[in-house]
Amino acid sequence: MPSSLTDLPVELLLDNLLPIVPLSDLGNLAATNRTLAVVCADDTFWRRKCQIDFNFTSSETARTSGWRTLYRGLFRPRIFVWGERANGRLGVESVPSQAGGGVPYPIEVKIPGRRIVSLVAGGMSFNALDSNGMMYVWGTLNGEGHAWTTDGFAERYKTAKVPHQLVLPLPIRTISCGRLHTLAMDAKHQVWTFCNWGRPFKLVSPLVDCHAPDTTPVQVEAGWGFSSILTQAGDVLVYWQSSGIMGRRVHEKMEQLNEQEETKAHATEEHKIPCWTWDLEEDPFRLPAIPELPHLPNTGLSEEKLKEQTKLIKIASFDNNLIGLTNKGHLLKYYGLDNENMFTGARWEYLSKFSDVAELARHPVFNDDDNPSEAPKTMHITHITAHFQTFVAYSTGASSIVLVGNMDTGPLSDPDVPSSLQNRSVISVVLGDYHKGALTSSGKLLTWGAFSEGALGLGDPRKLPLGTPGGYRSQQALDSARRRDHIPEPPSVEEPAEVRFDMDGREAGRKYAFAATAGGWHSGALVLSLEVRLVYIPECSSSDSLSVNLYRSAAGKG
Repeated sequence: MPSSLTDLPVELLLDNLLPIVPLSDLGNLAATNRTLAVVCADDTFWRRKCQIDFNFTSSETARTSGWRTLYRGLFRPRIFVWGERANGRLGVESVPSQAGGGVPYPIEVKIPGRRIVSLVAGGMSFNALDSNGMMYVWGTLNGEGHAWTTDGFAERYKTAKVPHQLVLPLPIRTISCGRLHTLAMDAKHQVWTFCNWGRPFKLVSPLVDCHAPDTTPVQVEAGWGFSSILTQAGDVLVYWQSSGIMGRRVHEKMEQLNEQEETKAHATEEHKIPCWTWDLEEDPFRLPAIPELPHLPNTGLSEEKLKEQTKLIKIASFDNNLIGLTNKGHLLKYYGLDNENMFTGARWEYLSKFSDVAELARHPVFNDDDNPSEAPKTMHITHITAHFQTFVAYSTGASSIVLVGNMDTGPLSDPDVPSSLQNRSVISVVLGDYHKGALTSSGKLLTWGAFSEGALGLGDPRKLPLGTPGGYRSQQALDSARRRDHIPEPPSVEEPAEVRFDMDGREAGRKYAFAATAGGWHSGALVLSLEVRLVYIPECSSSDSLSVNLYRSAAGKG
């Protein structure tokens, strides 16, 4: 019979006891002795609490630590967006006065009373999830046409100038955006497709049967113009929601529903959109199984992991192409995704130079006589992302590797290895049309690429010092820009530069970005403040003192 809590197995404490301890008592428990302080600081425990208490899984990032700090910040997360302002995509009633078509620095979007834990950019919009799984949208899902003021959100061209809540049957767990459509997976792993915000349809098919483990969806990925699903068995399913047979069925249903006033999804005064949901019974196309793949050396995986069946665990979709990642770190590309000619030249290709550390070591960047970089000794790619014409594969940890490919990348292609992103603890890479961003485990957001009406978020180039990333390179160009009634395009940013979230000068204190997104010509981030007052407790080390204070702050005890 154990005489104290410290006599109990650690697993029992973490899995069974601590989860039911009120948050207000965790700080007191951690302060009793060093052992309990260490147990209460366990990252796995706080990661689980982030998911249970806030619906925050961080599935779109490679975060492996810092969960207790994040838990505290999730009580008051903040939304920042920047870039192109057309189509209402910045989600604020009054956009700061700018000489141009965008806002080149972060501005805050507020959704009163809601804790936003996920932010995803569409082609001309933003989508967000709160801690209860409620979905919010702003901007225009499809900005290629016009909607009348009297139209409801069954019209795909309708603009939400400020955040609107979608009233859906079940809480949403994940969102993915293409250029003109959105996919969502709900709490029951059911897949929803949004060709407009007012009439999403649920895909019904034996291939996505949530009652059978192998056919249960685990990820949804919206490509540039198509949709894709990864199942628990590792199968990949694709469909075209706006063309072909399915596109015609969707159009016919929309035409039928247009005859009924109650299905037009007019927003309420409280900025809620009562969605008219419907089921589409249609089988998506199942891609062929992946080919037999070679053993990868020096991945750092355990023998137990290496013995597991090799299967796809992540997908990333872009323009008529799809990237797949296996549990062993193999990267594959599926070529020829064409709704009209699915069987013409379509195939999986293994990208060995993105997967095998021995092959990567032969890359020119690691063999440059004038400026050689040190090749990695081990590598296990764990995350992928894709958008438009670009894809990125990366690993985790302080020695993280970031590899970039494009539409033309094939089995013999070398990846682009941006030296400024290697070994930076990158946990997320986000892609717009012509700009990119990387989020680090320390909460820094780095951006590079084209200005794109301010999508980099580095500041007004007319106010930045010469030579500053995002600014002009000559006094002549700067003087010319200051005389114009719009912002001339400054040079592209080649090296990643840090985005600041206090450019208005009104707020002090360091900001910590814990999620980022990009799409089209705009970007966004979820941010928290890191203003922590340390409390010294003799029984704990300095780092444990910080942990205890985090628990007390989260509980409102100061």
